[in-house]
Amino acid sequence: MDATLLWNTLLTVLLGVVSFFMAAKFRELDRLSILLNRTREEVARDHITRAEFRQDMKELLERFDRLEVKIDNLKNRPHLG
Repeated sequence: MDATLLWNTLLTVLLGVVSFFMAAKFRELDRLSILLNRTREEVARDHITRAEFRQDMKELLERFDRLEVKIDNLKNRPHLG
C-alpha cells in the first residue's frame, strides 16, 4: 500500500469519527438550548411584574387602612352597660 493512500484513509476515518461525535454534541447543545428556553418561559409566566406587585401592595395597604379605621371606631365607641 502506498503511504499517501494509507495516510488519506487514516485521516478520513479520523475525520469521520470526530464529525460523528461533534454532531452528537451539537444535537445535545440544541436540546439543552430548547430546555433552557422552556424554563425561561415558565419562570416568566409564574412570576408577577413590578407593576402587578405594586398594585397588590397598594390594595393590601388600603385594606389595612380600612381595618385600622374600624379598630379605631370600636375603640372609641362608648360602652353601654
